[in-house]
Amino acid sequence: MRRRYSLTTRLTVLFSLSSAVVLLGLAGLILSAMDSHFADEDYALLRDNLRVIQKSLAPGASPHFGQSSQSGPSGHAGDPFAHHAGVLLHLREADGRTRYATPDFDFTAALAARPVREDGEDRLAWQQAGKRYRGLRAAVPAGDAAQPIGVILAMDTDIHEHFLRAFRRSLVLYVALAVLASGLFGWWAARRGLSPLRAMASRAKAVTGDKLDQRMPVEAVPVEMAALAADLNAMLARLQDDFRRLSEFSSDLAHELRTPLTNLMTQTQVALSQPRDAARYRDVLASNVEELQRLSRMVSDMLYLAKMEHGLDLPHKESISIGTEVLALFEFYEALAEDQGIALRLVGDARIDGDRLMLRRALSNLLSNALRYTPEHGSVVVTVTQRAGEVEVAVENDGPGIAPDLLPALFDRFFRGDKSRARPESETVGLGLSITRAIVAAHGGSISVHSQPGTTRFAMQFPPPAREPAAP
Repeated sequence: MRRRYSLTTRLTVLFSLSSAVVLLGLAGLILSAMDSHFADEDYALLRDNLRVIQKSLAPGASPHFGQSSQSGPSGHAGDPFAHHAGVLLHLREADGRTRYATPDFDFTAALAARPVREDGEDRLAWQQAGKRYRGLRAAVPAGDAAQPIGVILAMDTDIHEHFLRAFRRSLVLYVALAVLASGLFGWWAARRGLSPLRAMASRAKAVTGDKLDQRMPVEAVPVEMAALAADLNAMLARLQDDFRRLSEFSSDLAHELRTPLTNLMTQTQVALSQPRDAARYRDVLASNVEELQRLSRMVSDMLYLAKMEHGLDLPHKESISIGTEVLALFEFYEALAEDQGIALRLVGDARIDGDRLMLRRALSNLLSNALRYTPEHGSVVVTVTQRAGEVEVAVENDGPGIAPDLLPALFDRFFRGDKSRARPESETVGLGLSITRAIVAAHGGSISVHSQPGTTRFAMQFPPPAREPAAP
């Protein structure tokens, strides 16, 4: 199983590696600059010595160099570079004979080295016997020779290499200590910087079903975590609201189911308490059937509402004419409206994309509510309006209106304005508006209600159709 590391450990390692890369790069730059500086100094010294050789070999100058490298002690006596420690000289005639060579030094590697042309001079660099050498190669005219003499002037860089080795060891030690210090500082900074996250995690652990009011400290965390804390708070608020609604739904459901179940049990027990005639048993069974039908409608509505609120796709999506569906419902409710003297009227038309049966159910719920609460000789008006970016379907009816304190809970499950949970004459269970809202939400729309004494208006907003239908 792959081992997981904490964010503090990862940040510490990343910070240490970044510091190591930066410090090693800086150390390499310093060493390269120092080596380049020492090379410039060495070549400058060799250039000065080369001018001395040129003067010594110039026509009219007295010779200072023996004719052979095998001159023994006499060669040292005439060597003008004998007192220059580390300076090496090799003079070569045009015919290849060695005119002079610094005693006790093998110039084979120097003669084989390939010069590099730089700044108008031929520079040499080679290693020999564990040492590093730098040199200059030039052709110098000599007064006693018909052709220029080949000159190799070199020096060992042992003193510089010794200094660079010591400096390199010190630099490596410093880099190691600096990386260690950077790692410790990075660990401290990461742990301190992530402390608000640990506080948020600790606060999250305290959130339980009965403590959903806990919130993250938005003001006490850095700006980078403020958005996360705000999103978590919004999530907790939604969970708290959903949990509250679920608790209320469970309570309401138990209350709604208890009444018909109690009625069924009471009537059945009374009927069975003593022998009765067949007509009495039929009356009891007919009453039980009514209660069972009410329970069946309640369960069916609850299942339908659960399906809508879980965001399932629309079963049959098509282009729907709102006006056509409203007129079809008007025909269905026509008899009821005529009995109460209520006028049904449609204003406007538009098309939306959706499920025809679901949309008809939403319109039917609003129309049935409007007819239930509209007084005699009142009116119910359905207005369909096409606007830029939306289609609005409004159902407006005359009536006493809805109390302002009831409007926020109007779309809650099992909500009824009279608060009496047992109305024998009522066939509703308080799920109609909840189902309507879920259907509208499934179509990507929204629903609102506005009420005042004398009129109540429910408005559904739907997105416009994806494309306009082709003209016939």
